[in-house]
Amino acid sequence: MAARAQNFVCQSCGAAFVRWAGRCEACGAWNTLVEEGAAAPARGVRKGRPFIIEPLRGRTLEAPRLASGIAEFDRVTGGGLVRGSVLLLGGDPGIGKSTLLLEVAAAYARHEQRAVYISGEEAVAQVRLRAERLGLSDAAVELAAETSVEDIITTLSQARAPQLLVIDSIQTMWTQTIDAAPGTVTQVRGSAGELIRFAKRSGAVVILVGHVTKDGQIAGPRVVEHMVDAVLSFEGEGSQQFRILRAIKNRFGPTDEIGVFEMTGMGLREVANPSELFLSERELGSAGTAVFAGIEGTRPLLVEIQALVAPTSLGTPRRAVVGWDPSRLSMVLAVLEAHCGVRLSGHDVYLNVAGGLRIAEPAADVAAAAALVSSLVHAPLPGDAVYFGEVSLSGAVRPVAQTAARLKEAQKLGFTKAIVPEAARTEAPAGFALSTIDTLANLVVDIARDGTPPLKRVGRQDA
Repeated sequence: MAARAQNFVCQSCGAAFVRWAGRCEACGAWNTLVEEGAAAPARGVRKGRPFIIEPLRGRTLEAPRLASGIAEFDRVTGGGLVRGSVLLLGGDPGIGKSTLLLEVAAAYARHEQRAVYISGEEAVAQVRLRAERLGLSDAAVELAAETSVEDIITTLSQARAPQLLVIDSIQTMWTQTIDAAPGTVTQVRGSAGELIRFAKRSGAVVILVGHVTKDGQIAGPRVVEHMVDAVLSFEGEGSQQFRILRAIKNRFGPTDEIGVFEMTGMGLREVANPSELFLSERELGSAGTAVFAGIEGTRPLLVEIQALVAPTSLGTPRRAVVGWDPSRLSMVLAVLEAHCGVRLSGHDVYLNVAGGLRIAEPAADVAAAAALVSSLVHAPLPGDAVYFGEVSLSGAVRPVAQTAARLKEAQKLGFTKAIVPEAARTEAPAGFALSTIDTLANLVVDIARDGTPPLKRVGRQDA
């Protein structure tokens, strides 16, 4: 039997050290080093076996995919799951990861594909209760409650390999080859490695559920994200019914596609037109709201950006943002103050993307700036207008890609006007008006003209 060597492994980054320390030297995290046992190298050296080396030129067939029939899930995965691939799904507790994967497994089972659902957190009876609530009891999904990776692989190898294997979750799995507690970095990495080898050998699609930390990152070593073929994130606010499935990494498809679901009493429901759903509760005639025409992957998406600018009594004003990059908000505020004469140093600023959607597109700069100025001067923006454009540090408004698709989506939902960058080269749809701006200052003047109090008066108060 191989001797056991003790070392200390960081539970945040996976770095190993020979002695304990309060702070990890690799990632800088405090109190994350845990003593774990690792098998020492064997004394003998195993002789290698030859393998086939193929030329670069050759006939390459497209990887066969298994479509689930759930359009939003297939959109994010690139048209379906590739045989032998491994996916890692992360999300906040209670967001609906188990519900989504149970519905996916049931969809494959109804297409006469063998789907196996292994739960390490719930008993089989608990999974059956969820399936009855979701109306999935008629699907031929095979269930088991097990945490030993060796037992799982041995059981599945005795019969026909499943087309889909769901492991919920990877943090509860353990392998007997590693002397460490389940959930530690070493066990997560070792268990994931065994399941990945099983997937490549059998051709089964393996979906691993991963817990997330308080920062929203998938718990465990980042090396697991490099080992798998795709990393999916299931996002959403607990108080909202919308859920966003986003691909962070995908070796077999795009990484900028999103799938939109709505959480209901009967489970997750696909949202075919998310723009209409995000704007369904929009308040017309309210200052501080602007509709942004964005692009998520190949899908145009309209969302409402809400802003609140209020005087502050604090020495350092508050800057709170939900659904957008805080650094991007700080840049827009700096441009408004430096090039547009908008004094916000004495105001608290709150920015929110309605519906729980997270936007990472620079094209939202103009919509965010319009909402901020509208709230500052108490001037409601036109209810039939959409905004998009990137703001540079000089105050210029730069064009963005796929302008025609944004305008077409806006017209489909009843909008008749768009405020776009002047350099955008496109023809407006019939009955649609374009208002072009070359600098952010022009947009501020147009909004402040209808606001009370005037923008200059606000500037004298803060001076």
